[in-house]
Amino acid sequence: MSNFAPTTAITGDPERDATLRRAIAASAIGNATEWFDYGIYSYGVAYISAALFPGTTEQATLFALATFAISFLIRPLGGLFWGPLGDKFGRRSVLAVTIIVMAAATFFVGLIPSYERIGFWAPLTLILLRMIQGFSTGGEYGGAATFMAEYAPDDRRGLAGSFLEVGTLAGFSGGALLMLGFSLAFGDQAMFDWGWRLPFLVAGPLGLVGMYLRSHLEETPVFKQDHEHERESHGLAHLLKHYWRQLLVLGGLVVALNVVNYTLLSYMPTYLQRRIGLTQDEALVVPILGMLFMMVVLPFAGSLSDRVGRKPMWRFSLVGLFLLVVPLYLLMEQGLVGAIIGFMLLGLLYAPQLATISATFPALFPTPVRFAGFAIGYNVATSLFGGTAPAVGSALITETGNELMPAYYMMAACVVGAIALRFMPETAGVSLSDIGHEKKTA
Repeated sequence: MSNFAPTTAITGDPERDATLRRAIAASAIGNATEWFDYGIYSYGVAYISAALFPGTTEQATLFALATFAISFLIRPLGGLFWGPLGDKFGRRSVLAVTIIVMAAATFFVGLIPSYERIGFWAPLTLILLRMIQGFSTGGEYGGAATFMAEYAPDDRRGLAGSFLEVGTLAGFSGGALLMLGFSLAFGDQAMFDWGWRLPFLVAGPLGLVGMYLRSHLEETPVFKQDHEHERESHGLAHLLKHYWRQLLVLGGLVVALNVVNYTLLSYMPTYLQRRIGLTQDEALVVPILGMLFMMVVLPFAGSLSDRVGRKPMWRFSLVGLFLLVVPLYLLMEQGLVGAIIGFMLLGLLYAPQLATISATFPALFPTPVRFAGFAIGYNVATSLFGGTAPAVGSALITETGNELMPAYYMMAACVVGAIALRFMPETAGVSLSDIGHEKKTA
């Protein structure tokens, strides 16, 4: 799992760097497992819809995209459950559980009998597993980002945190490459019959490796320090009363972040194939190349945020996307080469947001409510605007006939993000141990 960790020195202390690399790997593999599932689902939606849903191709695809969104509707419940547990009992123990539950749900998707064999039990079973996956993910991402941020040195939190998102793209592109590889190896007929199941089964071993890595790390230094000073975790009522402003700011930023994220990464293969006219393999290749490019850019963006701050990075990304998303969508309509260039440029504009998530959001909350605040605020916004983005984009095109509707939706989300950014405090270099102890309602 060293692919998820930086190989160069971060702190200058070899022993501390080794511990930090292990923490990065343990955090990132959960993110990779989560996004591995999204990758194989998004890139295999044509096979999944044909195998598990009734109706025409168009209807089955819409059902499959809606089912993808269902897991996001459950994520806030997961955040409400896992977040307070992580603040009370520690980040490590909760993360060891969430990754195995998440991986198991993905694994069992590959074992669901087809609609032809069991009828409506097929989509119902898929919905149930997606709900379990969403419930576990509700604690996974906020916990992993908190875990990562609390291990990282304050002045290098942007660089260290960026590798969590490298894990995101590694999992997503790995799932996409696996689905593409099986498609090229077995052919369409075999993929429709049984081949689409194989990538889902890989999630089982990934989950076991992640659980092993997480269970063999110590609790974060910041959390241990907090408990040594007997600073107890607080309940949901305390979080909502004293930190509602931070929750609103986080939610607004997440609207921008995840409408762009899920439109680019989850919906793009379907969009390129069904709306632009690329072949199925071409529609898979475009985002894969774009994600590999973004994986190279993310550490540089994270490191830059440590020097110039998080807010300038977000401002550049939001304004750039708002101004250029429509021209870049028009560029993607010009064919395969235009689609590759357009996607890469969109990824370059999006990278300053993605690279700084785990450095920015945990620093909005003090340690006793950090896990819960991140998990609840992030997942509520993601459930409403993130996971629904593919279905909303598809529905808007169907309703209006305008192929640029996903781009307009992204522009609207960037406006929401820009408003939230106005009220976000700068968090670069801020010590996580000090946040909230002087003025709880800050």
